[in-house]
Amino acid sequence: MKISTKGRYALRMMLDLAEHQKDGYVALKDVAARQGISKKYLEQIVPILNRSDVLQTNRGFQGGYRLARKPKDYTVGEILRLTEGSLAPVACLERSPMECERSAGCATLPVWQGLHKVICEYLDGITLQDILDREQVRQIDDYSI
Repeated sequence: MKISTKGRYALRMMLDLAEHQKDGYVALKDVAARQGISKKYLEQIVPILNRSDVLQTNRGFQGGYRLARKPKDYTVGEILRLTEGSLAPVACLERSPMECERSAGCATLPVWQGLHKVICEYLDGITLQDILDREQVRQIDDYSI
């Protein structure tokens, strides 16, 4: 499994919005500038997130985007599933029920199921707030005079 640029950038965008949630609606150009991501690329990611109601949008002069929920209510797994689709390490685990004709006798299936479980538990166990909190601690620890 490899996370695409789209998934990584979506996570960075959501983190940026979480970090600036007190600013109200945040312009995409500001997110792009802070994150060093092309605004055009973010414009391709926004519709994916909008369809899933994870963002609130406001048009006009004071327009922009903000999180629809609190940062503690978004997991990394949720954001990556929206942008990447499945987090399954092999194609046969992408559908439920499994459609593979070999699944009943597949000796490697438990390996892939175990890996998928570990991936999902790990990514679903990290919220945007967790990342923000870790970053705040890291910045405090990096402080020097």
